[in-house]
Amino acid sequence: MTRDQIRAQHAYACVGRVAEADRADYRVSVNYLGTNIMRSGLAAAVAFLQRRKDAAAKQLIRDLASASIPGLVDTSGETFPERVRDLDLEVYMLATRETLKVAQWFKRAVQATFQEQ
Repeated sequence: MTRDQIRAQHAYACVGRVAEADRADYRVSVNYLGTNIMRSGLAAAVAFLQRRKDAAAKQLIRDLASASIPGLVDTSGETFPERVRDLDLEVYMLATRETLKVAQWFKRAVQATFQEQ
């Protein structure tokens, strides 16, 4: 499988596990993730998710932590934000590019899986 296929498979599996009650908040978090990364950087985008108090944002952090992003492999949702902030510059840049690709697949999976409300 290609990396893109692995990202897609991971995104669809994670999105499929989102509870019905959390789907609206999860959609908002996913839709803003890529934009926030482009605008403010990966660390700021993760901090934005971390500040949100809803379960969906916390779930998205856990889903990103399990996405096998280079430099952030073998982390959990609880340690993911800190690990992002501790990356050196080269690894941070790679992790940012890879997270953008993962975010794109999460957005596609949400659009395809969640029914319009």
